[in-house]
Amino acid sequence: MALFDRLLGRKPDETNLRPLWHRVVEIAREPQWYAHGGIADSVAGRFDAITVVLSLVLLRLETSEAVRGETARLTELFVSDMDGQLRQSGIGDVVMGKHMGKLMSALGGRIDAFRAALAEPDDAALTAAVERNVTLIDAADAGAVAKEMRVIAATLAQADDAALLAGVIAR
Repeated sequence: MALFDRLLGRKPDETNLRPLWHRVVEIAREPQWYAHGGIADSVAGRFDAITVVLSLVLLRLETSEAVRGETARLTELFVSDMDGQLRQSGIGDVVMGKHMGKLMSALGGRIDAFRAALAEPDDAALTAAVERNVTLIDAADAGAVAKEMRVIAATLAQADDAALLAGVIAR
């Protein structure tokens, strides 16, 4: 079916995941990431905050057979949003693919790093993963970011699949 949709120029219906995508961005914009965690309030820092939250959501979706397939559609919303952001900043078609490739590589690397670190019982590995993968200000506390990530991961683990897909993430 996806092949026919692409051949006919039809996009998959991503609208049912838009509330979840908007909630990911909303959580990534919360002040604790910047004021308490020390994520840089810059374009790179805001991208990092979005990929942190998106990674946690994608990891949660992977745990449920019923919604595992939605990870690709949520990632497509991320790609679409980042494409629009890059175009607004003046990136043209000639180099767009290269930029998107870097962004997707960053997201994939973070998912792998956070998956492994979240499996560890203490925050040392997660703090180290944050230090390697997130743009922080000089006096930042990567441990505070790691603790917030654990809180969100625990919240997501308790979330009902349908509510999560609808963007209901209790905070």
